[in-house]
Amino acid sequence: MKAQDIVRARGHPLIRGTHRTTFEVTKDETLTETGDCIIGIGADKGAADLDPVLRALLQNDRAVLTARLTAGGEIVTVTSRGSAALTLDHPADLVWRRSDFVSDRTVGIRSDRTAATLPRGFIEALRRGEELVVELEAEVPEDDG
Repeated sequence: MKAQDIVRARGHPLIRGTHRTTFEVTKDETLTETGDCIIGIGADKGAADLDPVLRALLQNDRAVLTARLTAGGEIVTVTSRGSAALTLDHPADLVWRRSDFVSDRTVGIRSDRTAATLPRGFIEALRRGEELVVELEAEVPEDDG
């Protein structure tokens, strides 16, 4: 089974993209220099706003989340896992994590990318204030048995 959703946000001159274990997209309209995991602000959705079918799939330990991030002509694909521990009820934030840590903001764990590993051209596009489009697709593989 598959489900999809799209989140739109934008970059900001203070985006650094240097966090080594996470990246985040937020509805917040402001950003400080300490927000080194934030890659997009002014998002039109937080975790709680995601499509209900997508949210249900992400709450499965077998779910695979593919996020396609697009900004300024740069495209990055991030692969993460879902978890039965996800609550997905944060009103403003979406966070992808390299670890298994889960909070109400977490949308994916065991991500193959973090803010620090995103291509620098992509981060530069965000620093110019380009629109960020996050295409989310969750899939739970069919049982073979």
